Amino acid sequence: MGSTSKVRIMTDTTAVLPPGYALQHHIEVIPQVIIFGDESLLEEQEISYSTFLKRLKSSKELPKTAAPPVWSAEKSIGTYLEEADTVICIHPSTEVSGTIRSVTTAKEQSFPDADVRIIDTRTIGGNLCTMVQNAVAWAEEGIAADDIEARIRAMIPKERSYFVVDTLDYLHRGGRIGNASYLMGSALSIKPVLYLNDGRADVLEKVRTRRHAVERLIELTVTECPDPVKGQLCIMQADSLERATQLKATFTEHYGDYDAPIVTLGAAFTVHAGPGTLAVGFFDQS
Repeated sequence: MGSTSKVRIMTDTTAVLPPGYALQHHIEVIPQVIIFGDESLLEEQEISYSTFLKRLKSSKELPKTAAPPVWSAEKSIGTYLEEADTVICIHPSTEVSGTIRSVTTAKEQSFPDADVRIIDTRTIGGNLCTMVQNAVAWAEEGIAADDIEARIRAMIPKERSYFVVDTLDYLHRGGRIGNASYLMGSALSIKPVLYLNDGRADVLEKVRTRRHAVERLIELTVTECPDPVKGQLCIMQADSLERATQLKATFTEHYGDYDAPIVTLGAAFTVHAGPGTLAVGFFDQS
């Protein structure tokens, strides 16, 4: 990114940017916090995803997550304001993360008069990644901050995210699903198709097997996203790369040459959804 640009984009690790992208494009990415017992670790800085998965699978107690520390947000915003007029902070839904609170506190405490714009995207994961990458591209083109913010906000009501989890255990242990639903689902091998409903994870449908759930995921995608280029379709996975690759092949058969990016969802997401999660994200173009 050229140093003459006066708009900078900030995000956090739930945006799951591709490896090397942040460094290449001069993006500040503040870390989520992963907590194993009494040990708090900054996502990607102090614990890699592969190490996290090993600890998650061997841990008797489900780890917890916490929003990025305020000091981390203050440091990143301050770095940007040394060279930019405007910082646009693009973060996950307040329904699933406290990141917005941390960033807002950092702005109010340390930069009350600065032009720092904080956007609750109402999403997470692949679609958040797409929003950040779009904003970065627009900033690199020299597009004004007002226009970048308006374009990102226009994407929010169009986002669509559908998920299939491998087991209900993580949702249950993390308090994301009630006891009755968990017990019934476990007994009947129910595999819910989940979606983001105004920023909150919700059950769209319940089917009997994972295969049927994935088939429904495909059906929803090809119906609601007829043009994957305009819809910026992506595939998301948590310790489920083989299944994601199979899903990509299915989309290639349907869409032709479209090369759907496969996004690894990261530790903070995997804590709550569990390994084996498979998802799709896109933006409604109707």
